[in-house]
Amino acid sequence: MSAAAATADAASPPAKKGKKKLVLILGLVLVLALGGGAAAFFLLKPQAEPELDEYGEPVEHAAPVKHEKKAEHGAPPTFLPLDPFVVNLADRESERYAQIGITLQVDDPKVAEELKAYMPAIRNGVIMILAHKTAAELLSREGKEQLAAEIRRESVRPLGIEIEDEEDAPAAEAAPKKRKKRKAPVHVPVEQVHFSSFIIQ
Repeated sequence: MSAAAATADAASPPAKKGKKKLVLILGLVLVLALGGGAAAFFLLKPQAEPELDEYGEPVEHAAPVKHEKKAEHGAPPTFLPLDPFVVNLADRESERYAQIGITLQVDDPKVAEELKAYMPAIRNGVIMILAHKTAAELLSREGKEQLAAEIRRESVRPLGIEIEDEEDAPAAEAAPKKRKKRKAPVHVPVEQVHFSSFIIQ
């Protein structure tokens, strides 16, 4: 065997390894190119136009019902107790008075602190409401619920929030119908009025 033939045989195996590497690299580049092309196709694909109803509004199809856990409140509600009220009632036949403990349930602790600054005005408003009530009005459940609604309205008035009186609503409906702009709903930070004591004598 000549030296040239031995050299040619020794050189041929590395040439096969080089071809395998080249094929692997080309295959990898091809796979990456195909994957990138597929991703671009799905990402850049135009979205279908929403289905519209006869009024031109988008139609929302009912989503499958999911049973979700109730939203858990991060913190307990904020309660702002007021000093007890002792007020002469508006009964004419006899002198009667009411001793009532009131606690306001507020949606934000910051608002509770803000209400404390307006406490003299809030207490004055509540006393004016109570002084115009009779014992008969306050003894019924409906009377207590009406009183709570009035106290709620009066407690946010110093903050510049006006709650429409429910008694005024039917009168407004009975008036001649005129197109009025619908007012945006007002956020009322006092959620509820609770009575901690309720004594009438």
